[in-house]
Amino acid sequence: MEPAETSLDRSSQEEKMANLLLLGLLALLALVAPSANAETHYYNFVLQETPVKRLCRTHHIITVNGQYPGPTIEVRDGDSLVFSVLNRGRYNATIHWHGIRQIGTQWADGPEYVTQCPIQPGASYIYRFTIINQEGTFWWHAHSKWLRATVFGALIIHPKLGVPYPFPKPNLEVPIVLGEWWDRDPISVLRQALFTGAAPNISDAFTINGQPGDLYRCSSQGTTIVSVNPGETVLLRVISGAMNQQLFFKVANHQLTVVEIDAAYTKPLTTSVIMLGPGQTTNVLLTANQAPGRYYMAARAYATAQGAPFDNTTTTAILEYKPARRSSTRPVLPQMPAFNDTATVTAFTTQLRSPHRVPVPTKIDENLFFTVGLGFFNCIPGPRCQGPNGTRFAASVNNVSFILPRRTSLLQAYYQGIPGIYTTDFPPVPPRQFNYTGNVPRALWQPLFKTKLYRLKFGSTVQLVFQDTGIFSTEDHPMHLHGYHFYVVGQGFGNFNPIRDTPTFNLIDPPQRNTIDVLVGGWAAVRFVADNPGVWLLHCHIDSHLSWGLAMAFQVDNGVGKLQSVGPPPADLPPC
Repeated sequence: MEPAETSLDRSSQEEKMANLLLLGLLALLALVAPSANAETHYYNFVLQETPVKRLCRTHHIITVNGQYPGPTIEVRDGDSLVFSVLNRGRYNATIHWHGIRQIGTQWADGPEYVTQCPIQPGASYIYRFTIINQEGTFWWHAHSKWLRATVFGALIIHPKLGVPYPFPKPNLEVPIVLGEWWDRDPISVLRQALFTGAAPNISDAFTINGQPGDLYRCSSQGTTIVSVNPGETVLLRVISGAMNQQLFFKVANHQLTVVEIDAAYTKPLTTSVIMLGPGQTTNVLLTANQAPGRYYMAARAYATAQGAPFDNTTTTAILEYKPARRSSTRPVLPQMPAFNDTATVTAFTTQLRSPHRVPVPTKIDENLFFTVGLGFFNCIPGPRCQGPNGTRFAASVNNVSFILPRRTSLLQAYYQGIPGIYTTDFPPVPPRQFNYTGNVPRALWQPLFKTKLYRLKFGSTVQLVFQDTGIFSTEDHPMHLHGYHFYVVGQGFGNFNPIRDTPTFNLIDPPQRNTIDVLVGGWAAVRFVADNPGVWLLHCHIDSHLSWGLAMAFQVDNGVGKLQSVGPPPADLPPC
């Protein structure tokens, strides 16, 4: 006998239907009745080789329009964007618009072999999408191999005209884009790692707005300078475009008030230091209330994998009070946290909150538990087995190391019903339970190499718990979900225990993100509604981990009608 439906069940179902109807109405209004002030912006992106000198040496790197970093794009909520991308470089390429939900424009998301085949050298593709109820600090970057090491830039979405920020308007807004620099071609660094099976060479420098700063050789002339008047408030839009490293960020003698993370507003949080994983963004207000002078902004590594090498250098920019009085005195350098200061990271991230009560799903349709981490696979000793103990590095989610197709993209296979490209039997839980953060049995070290997706019904409510593992070492993993934002309802250390940990979830005002840094040796729980149909990549934003297979994808089925369905692909979608 089936259990009788309770009034609470009916209420939850009615609330769920009401929310879906509201989402559909908002999408309809956005598509058919755009704001009178909305504009359409047209951009030309040319991917090309450009000579760039850093650390005393000139390298020919791939850039957009000859700029490193690439151009900053500034638009408003409700605007439409058209990017004509021409690939004059020597590598296949795509562009991803990080954090943009792409509602109704799934073909513009950008990850290669997921929503499109790459743009081949000499070819072009036009990305078209509309900003629908999103504002804040986003960014764009290449999503093909390691091209994003040099192909990236800020994407700033201002509120609609007449809509204020939920905090006092700053006097100045400045993008602060963090990056990593290799003193060689980043693609060759990746190729060497994939050939040998070992970890890739670490970067030679970190950068702020493309410049390493005063603490590196041959770099002082180009150091980024932000000039302010005493008493002014500056909005720093901090973006982590780093490839393989979490970063602390700090400004000497100044407090930072966090007001936004991953393009979602937060309750103001004042701190002396922030930490960003690759892919994350954080907006902070800084008031120039110190003695007039010059102060370093600095970023350095937060490294959690035990025994793994990392870039232990520090990149700097300068906060300079006007009127500028140049002197031989070096700016004040902030005291940075130790590279393994997890206590500071935890104190920062666990205080983040949404500014008010938010509609967190409470009745869950899909309860998922994903282990994330590195592994190994055995191979014949030789030049291609230079990982730990004569193995090759691998990475996986629920013991499945993700393999991208090559014949077509996953979204094309889904839309056109092409068989044999992927299966929808991705496991909702690990195939075997074990002590995830302890000593892992050797039998569990080697993952399966498959192209498996997990299927979600349109409108289903999802709880997803990410669990770090210790096969190689416990490690902090920044997990990014394309096409969605999610609520971070809980975080903790050790192995997730649903009986112990679920009652501690914040279901009132949890922060909203698109990239969650899973605590080293711990877990993170997120919730979202599957209201955006298509194929959406979920992956670690540490690019070496992504290259080893730390990814999976969701197939979100169509709902009812055109507005809840994936539309046809554009005519110029690149072929494989």
